[in-house]
Amino acid sequence: MVKDYRTLRQATHARDRGLREKVMSLEQAALLVNDGEHVGIGGCTLSRTPMAMIWALIRARRENLTVSRSITSTEGDLLLAAGVSRHVITSWFSQGIVWGISKVMRHYTEHKLARFEEWSHMSIGLRYRAGAMGVPFLPSRSMLGSDVAKQLGGAIKSMVCPFSGELLALLPALNPDVALIHVQRCDAYGNAQLDGLQFMDIDMAMAANRVILTTERIVSNEQIRRSPDHTRIPFFAVDAVVEAPIGCAPHECYGVYEPFFKSLDAYADEIAREPIAGCQRYLERYYYAPKSWTDYLELLGMEEVLDACRRGRSVHND
Repeated sequence: MVKDYRTLRQATHARDRGLREKVMSLEQAALLVNDGEHVGIGGCTLSRTPMAMIWALIRARRENLTVSRSITSTEGDLLLAAGVSRHVITSWFSQGIVWGISKVMRHYTEHKLARFEEWSHMSIGLRYRAGAMGVPFLPSRSMLGSDVAKQLGGAIKSMVCPFSGELLALLPALNPDVALIHVQRCDAYGNAQLDGLQFMDIDMAMAANRVILTTERIVSNEQIRRSPDHTRIPFFAVDAVVEAPIGCAPHECYGVYEPFFKSLDAYADEIAREPIAGCQRYLERYYYAPKSWTDYLELLGMEEVLDACRRGRSVHND
């Protein structure tokens, strides 16, 4: 549901936007997410997925979350299978191109156990942009005449442009209650710097009512100030900072580590044999059994961690 400007303005005014330290644990950050809320997930497909925070939410047994993301990957499987979400808003739902469409998503959708709400990739971005701008919609030609638009029913409106007389699609704003975003580095206040592709994260951060950042490392404010042009998300938009090294595993974080391909292949093989039972076994082993994120990484294996980091750092080679 699109939120009116007065509601958005009141929520923004009520936020603590002071320059204060916001560092906390994964478990403490998970308490900022309430059952039934809309959670936006940063990154895209296997890139900069905030897996450590998703791990914490699943372990916290959150329920009835609406989840939105530009392109959803294995985190969507896990959120569905864990019962955390029954409504996913995205433009594509797959572990990745080489592994094909999510078999877990197909099971939940085809058996009407969950809702897969599909939009075009551009329209998802424009919806976050509208949310960041505080406007109820953005006009676009994207989705006009598309069967994707038809299956959304009345979610998309249209209008005749008063200037050109052309028909335009009106894409409703997305304003998540909480955004989960992983970054390469930020300071204790939440000034976040991104390397590589930014995807839709900046608009999502400005559209959300609360932002939880996980980061590869917390650096000093002095270091942030030395390269202010790299700061993409400002402190006043952020509510929590969690230092979570290798926080996207088994996905990748540009310039730090590449995907953990052995782990992803093993997961895909498990899901191919038994989509639901396999996903549940994966959750039991990697999400419910480990007592900490460090324990989770140990299960993935030090050899995999070091190999992914070696490949990730190779982008800095001359």
